[in-house]
Amino acid sequence: MAWILLIIAGLTEIVWAIGLKEAHGFTELVPSIVTIIFLIVSFFLFAKAMKTIPIGTAYAIFTGIGAAGTAIVGIIWFGEEVSAGKLLFLFVLLFGIIGLKLVNDEDEEEAI
Repeated sequence: MAWILLIIAGLTEIVWAIGLKEAHGFTELVPSIVTIIFLIVSFFLFAKAMKTIPIGTAYAIFTGIGAAGTAIVGIIWFGEEVSAGKLLFLFVLLFGIIGLKLVNDEDEEEAI
């Protein structure tokens, strides 16, 4: 369950990051409210997930999902520049997130 909460927390980080852009420095009311709500939800879920997932792993995955997701949304939604280098490093980031999950699962099995 903690991993599901962590993934949802990372996904909600994407929403509030986009909300920060759309709120234009908190001068737009609706995007500002949405951003604040998703900030609260994101960190609440992140805190819940850290009850059982090691902080280093949880934080890396939380920020990795948020960073990769926000970059992907920026490319798709906001028409940000796409380059081979950007795509390469997004894949490296995503593989790193998956790797951290797999390594954490192995560590849990060894502890049993």
